[in-house]
Amino acid sequence: MFIFDAHLDLAMNALEWNRDLRWTVDDIRESEKGMTDKPDRGKNTVSLEAMRQGNIGLCVATQIARYVKKSSSLPGWHSPEQAWAQTQGQLAWYNTMESCGEMTQITNRTELLSHLDYWKNTTDKKKKVGYILSLEGADSIVDLSYLDMAYQNGLRAIGPAHYGPGTYAYGTDSSGGIGTKGKALLKRIQELNLILDATHLCDESFWETMKIYDGPIWASHNNCRVFVDHNRQFSDEQIKELINRNAVIGIALDAWMMVPNWVRGQSTPDNMNVTLNQMIDNIDHICQLAGNSNHVGIGTDLDGAFGKEQSPLDLNTIADLQKVPNMLKDKGFNAEDIDKIMHQNFIDFLLRVWS
Repeated sequence: MFIFDAHLDLAMNALEWNRDLRWTVDDIRESEKGMTDKPDRGKNTVSLEAMRQGNIGLCVATQIARYVKKSSSLPGWHSPEQAWAQTQGQLAWYNTMESCGEMTQITNRTELLSHLDYWKNTTDKKKKVGYILSLEGADSIVDLSYLDMAYQNGLRAIGPAHYGPGTYAYGTDSSGGIGTKGKALLKRIQELNLILDATHLCDESFWETMKIYDGPIWASHNNCRVFVDHNRQFSDEQIKELINRNAVIGIALDAWMMVPNWVRGQSTPDNMNVTLNQMIDNIDHICQLAGNSNHVGIGTDLDGAFGKEQSPLDLNTIADLQKVPNMLKDKGFNAEDIDKIMHQNFIDFLLRVWS
């Protein structure tokens, strides 16, 4: 089955982890044996070849660079200008992958339909993976003129915040509103018809955003608070608000977001019994709240600064997403529902926004 993954940090992996994503997953793991600088070394799950093996022909691919003040304990760049420069390096990687025939950028309805036809009918042994460019956290937008430049370079979705307090909004594990700068950013996002990604907004920033923003909105990688009671997840009230706005929510595969009481450094997918079943539970919960299957999809966040040590037991590489359709069938979903969840909801969303 064709799969749309609404959140992959591909360029971050290529540049900050120094992974050549043209290699196989096994080759990348082998190259990282003995490395200890990051906890997920040798445990990656994503490569372009694995995406092709899993028929994941389209994704939302990120730029990400957090600006942090001197007093912050979060990792990041010490000026917005440095953060912007980092995102431009990531953009250069995507452009290079296009130049060598590995990927193709999707920025409008015509390109989307053309790519879907290409992926279905091409005889190329190495299919080009399509990507929609998204910015995770807006701190690298030095001022609104930079947002316009990003749009011209193909940016089509943006999340105002990531972890902690940001320039434009407050994110995960922080609390605060969007303020004057945030309101100006939201206004320009709407004027450009960019997709607002609600993922990572803290509760206060989320609800303030809902009051003043009236443009297209999705949540690329966000699970349900009913299963894991943490501000990183959405409450039922937030999910219902997004449903009312015709949003689609992508379910993520970071283990701590899938089971309660995860303790970093102690918990493992094995001792916490983390499997793709928790993904199915999150999908089903959103469908029950909506009364249909129109508002949920896949947004794995695989290799988003974690690997096999924090991924479902029954997923070795991203290609194992092909297990999900049968699991949905066993849960009682029909063929039309499964198509919607695996790709069609996000595709229909883009076709509507780009009409």
